[in-house]
Amino acid sequence: MPYARTAEFADELYKAEISCSPIAPLTETDPGITPENAYAVQLHNVKRNIAKRVISGKKIGLTSKGIQTQLGVDTPDYGHLFKDMERPDGKLLTGAFIAPKIEAEIAYVLKGDLKGGGVTVDDVLKATDYVVCSFEIVDSRVRDWKIKLADTIADNASAAAYVLGAKKVSPLSVDLAAVSMKLYKNGALVNEGVGAEVMGNPSLSVAWLANKLWEYGVALKKGEVVLSGAFAAAPLAVKGDVFEARFSELGDIRAEFV
Repeated sequence: MPYARTAEFADELYKAEISCSPIAPLTETDPGITPENAYAVQLHNVKRNIAKRVISGKKIGLTSKGIQTQLGVDTPDYGHLFKDMERPDGKLLTGAFIAPKIEAEIAYVLKGDLKGGGVTVDDVLKATDYVVCSFEIVDSRVRDWKIKLADTIADNASAAAYVLGAKKVSPLSVDLAAVSMKLYKNGALVNEGVGAEVMGNPSLSVAWLANKLWEYGVALKKGEVVLSGAFAAAPLAVKGDVFEARFSELGDIRAEFV
């Protein structure tokens, strides 16, 4: 049965993103909202956006214990990336966000489609052109980040922007679960982690996404970017903050909030 409040909640989230004015949690407005209802809300806004924006890929959220603990959830989710979310120069206009946080993760760029309900890690590796280090900027259109699983799903998994690193690496040439990362904020170490924090292996996270999408008849497509999930909990960012992440095999990446 279609969710009766799909259009209503989608409109509220869409307006909140445009105006940078957060709304109350959907799970408070409707305590009965389910993850399936929330994906219907998300897809309603995706369909609205594709009239004027280009989908560039997908993001996987809530993959590490740190992030799950931070937000009080226990399962991954996913959202859509749009090309205009990419910040090639690493400069982020703080005023375009409500309460941004930053995550360091591995991005997969696909050279082939991933579809069907039985995608494996090997399938992911074969379909990946290269991996790069990346930053994902997450931002909640829900006030004060007071979110439950359905809130962030409906809010496009809190996706806001992303930055891709310059060093392209074959996923077959490195053990991605063993890649280490150190995150610095204004020169001070604030977080660190390894690829295994992401569901045991970032490639397993991408496989999960491919199989989850297939439940809706959707495939990951050649050329898409997939942000596989954060290595550690995400610090808040304010104007003037400079973040650097150093990945053992994937190089360094920098982002500045201006």
